[in-house]
Amino acid sequence: MRLTVHGAAREVTGSCYLVESGKVRFLVDCGMFQGGREAEPKNRRFPDFDPEGIDFVLVTHAHIDHSGLLPRLINLGFRGPVYCTDATADLLGVLLPDSAHIAEKEAEWRNYDRRRKRGELKGETAPIYTVEQARRSLKHLRRREYDQAFEPADGVRACFRDAGHILGSSIIELWLRGRGKEVKLVFSGDLGMPDRPLMNDPTPIAEADYLLVESTYGDRLHKRMDETVEELVFAVNDTVQRKKGNVIIPSFAVGRTQEIVYLLLDLIRRGRISGSLAIFVDSPMAAAATEITLRHADLLDEETRQLLDWQRQNGDHLPYIRFTESPEESMAINNIRQGAVIISASGMCDAGRIKHHLKNNLARADCSVIIAGFQAQGTLGRRLVDGAPYVRLFGEPVPVRASVYTLGGLSAHADRDALLGWLAGFRTPPRRAFVVHGEAATAAGFAAAVRDRFGWQVETPERGAGFDLV
Repeated sequence: MRLTVHGAAREVTGSCYLVESGKVRFLVDCGMFQGGREAEPKNRRFPDFDPEGIDFVLVTHAHIDHSGLLPRLINLGFRGPVYCTDATADLLGVLLPDSAHIAEKEAEWRNYDRRRKRGELKGETAPIYTVEQARRSLKHLRRREYDQAFEPADGVRACFRDAGHILGSSIIELWLRGRGKEVKLVFSGDLGMPDRPLMNDPTPIAEADYLLVESTYGDRLHKRMDETVEELVFAVNDTVQRKKGNVIIPSFAVGRTQEIVYLLLDLIRRGRISGSLAIFVDSPMAAAATEITLRHADLLDEETRQLLDWQRQNGDHLPYIRFTESPEESMAINNIRQGAVIISASGMCDAGRIKHHLKNNLARADCSVIIAGFQAQGTLGRRLVDGAPYVRLFGEPVPVRASVYTLGGLSAHADRDALLGWLAGFRTPPRRAFVVHGEAATAAGFAAAVRDRFGWQVETPERGAGFDLV
């Protein structure tokens, strides 16, 4: 039995782990590398193994850094099933074609730019996969329920447990049998914060021989949720009631948008903000993700289900909520001068419809922008957080006169203390624990925290590292 780490090793993206047990070879996750100049070369070099020799894939959740290279794996010869939860399969039906659409547009732009600069095109750049290829890859998905063990191959038993990260996200328990013994592996996937809207708390796991645990925020603590809610209440009320302007919220389409809509509705229900708001969710993907979320309402936490019941019972008295689809509907929002909360993608403000809403509202001192997620270095969202006096949008300078608020407590990832709290649920130490899915310094720091608190044998593997499971 052997485990080889092919991604998310001393970095956050590219989650991919090869497990070999007897004649069975399979993957846990098949994620895309994202961010930085090295991401695309790494994606194009993928994989470092023979795709035709892989029997099946287990996917922890739908985020592209855990699933985004599935179409490429299939294009290169993989023919087996891809197991995931029912909700993850539904989200992949939206996210994988969208990832392919972005890849196609980026390749189209590079080819155009090369023609413009050189006058001819030599060696046309192809997208890493096409929309059609992404759609074909969905035929490989096989749906499984939480907490119901299944056998994807002889000598391998698997079970998905709720990870509380996004809809359908899972911790994977694996039992490998061979040569008269059984070895248990646990892959945390991405773990959510406990006591957060929408999602259930991550499922406690009692034991494992080998554990792989994420460490995205293993070196920091998130702001308390009650403080975050108070900041949201102030920003919305001050903008809409006192300044008579609009609130613009850049938001990721899957997870974050649904959480923000939940918070706004809950605050209206509790009388903390005015029910006269007009809420616009201006993102076709967010609309699709919200529809999928409602379809799987049984996976949401008790508080969210109660809010949905309240919404159904009080539909005639709720604030105006509209999910816009067409470009024409999106452009019409820009005619609204006050009283609107506009939630739109992308979450870091670098693409999509949010740029148009910022162009129309940033220069207005009566408006506000609420930043509700991490903003990477170099993005438009990061420049707003850092207090830029103006930004460029569509080639034109736009002064930043709107108020900019940063909410720090809405991360879908567990912070350091939440990760340690989940690990505290193990009754006995794993033989070995591997800290993955975190930048090198963060992973090393979290590994040290695990050693200090639990005394476990823990390490931060490099990409390509292999380990015998004995």
